Amino acid sequence: MLFKAKAVTIFNEPGCLTNLAKGNEARKRGCTRQLTPGTAAAGCAFDGAKIALQPVVDVAHLVHGPIACEGNSWDNRNAASSGAMLYRTGFTTDINELDVIYGGERRLFRSMCEIIEKYDPPAVFVYQTCVTALIGDDIEAVCKFATEKFGRPVIPVHSPGFAGSKNFGNKLGGEALLDYVIGTREPAYTTASDVNIIGEYNLSGELWQVKPLFDTLGIRILATLSGDGRYSEIASSHRAKANIVVCSKSMINVATRMQQRYGIPYCEGSFYGISNMSSTLRLIANLLVQQGASCDLLLRTERLIAAEEARAWGRIAPYMKRLDGTRVLLITGGVKSWSVVAALQEAGLEIVGTSVKKSTDGDKEKIEEIFGDDARMIDNMTAREMYGMLCDAKADIMLSGGRSQFVALKARMPWLDVNQERHRPYAGYEGIVELMHEIDREIHNPVWQQVRISAPWDDDGDRLVTGQAVSKHLLPVPACGHAQSWD
Repeated sequence: MLFKAKAVTIFNEPGCLTNLAKGNEARKRGCTRQLTPGTAAAGCAFDGAKIALQPVVDVAHLVHGPIACEGNSWDNRNAASSGAMLYRTGFTTDINELDVIYGGERRLFRSMCEIIEKYDPPAVFVYQTCVTALIGDDIEAVCKFATEKFGRPVIPVHSPGFAGSKNFGNKLGGEALLDYVIGTREPAYTTASDVNIIGEYNLSGELWQVKPLFDTLGIRILATLSGDGRYSEIASSHRAKANIVVCSKSMINVATRMQQRYGIPYCEGSFYGISNMSSTLRLIANLLVQQGASCDLLLRTERLIAAEEARAWGRIAPYMKRLDGTRVLLITGGVKSWSVVAALQEAGLEIVGTSVKKSTDGDKEKIEEIFGDDARMIDNMTAREMYGMLCDAKADIMLSGGRSQFVALKARMPWLDVNQERHRPYAGYEGIVELMHEIDREIHNPVWQQVRISAPWDDDGDRLVTGQAVSKHLLPVPACGHAQSWD
């Protein structure tokens, strides 16, 4: 019952346009739509909570459940750390059949004891999973007892996988921070320009491409939730003067609750693309000035933007010339469904479609603003449809996550990873230069010409010929043969 009440609280979200459109009674009920069978195939609630919190690098993350839960969720994002590496160690209670019968609370407590004794972390996050929720283990009581016994925070994260989707799990992780962490400590000092960055996971070190810009402006990042995060910083994040949300789909609830509890205003922005980065810097500067920061901050922000934009445009100019008119198919979601679109369009690339499967209403509105009346939003493109679009050369390259790469490879077309598993950072002014460089390398890689050359024993002689279209960047032969059908 307590978890049900928490779920309703999460769905009663002031930052959601759909929620705001409801009446008072409907808003109190929250989003009560039943889950579609198979929804968890793209990530369950536990997976989402682990994604949201594991980038807190100095705490121990203990999964209370079967070992497979930890095995499938550990290191599923390339979040980087500037120091502590405890988050890279996987901890699990590895419950068995006897624990299912007699309960796993004793095993959970013994695991906490071992972790604290061997690793001495500032805090332990304990994740509930499907099995331990079903057998009724009271992780909250065990965590409370351990906190009192060891004199350090042991935080329960109520995130059973069956509760909902990965995005819902992101919010459950944020709720754990709100309930047990944020506001429990005071910072050593505060400034008039302290901010928190919410929804930034420092994938491949992207936070480090943005932080120098804030440092130059004299803006102190008090805490990041949760990329390269530290427990003490997050615990004292309630003293920030403003919050910036860079992924509204994941942790918008943290920003709205902090606004309600501590009076901290927030804005939404993006670190992808030159214009987006500049706009975000202006947003945060204006918000800080409204909160009492010096008006000189606005002037310094404009000077920094002018210098960084000139430098970035100069560096990507050669790539823009080589990639002029390149057609891109973007299969991703959330904030990247519009932010990456804007970044690529301003660099001269053409977007033939962008997926919106995990995007908010606000994300879709931004896409419509970028595309105008010709909004090319894809709700749920199947592998067959991706393959057909690439075969017909409606796109020259596909940008997506790792799960879609084999569609592009089967179609013998370039592909670039832009999702969480990527190993290159694309944020900030430096990031767009890196992204254009990577797209240029993929498009002009000679391997794509080589894979289209037919084998010597083929009947047609030199080339594969089927009469289909092909990317203008490649040899004038089709990328796909009829024998490559998915049937």
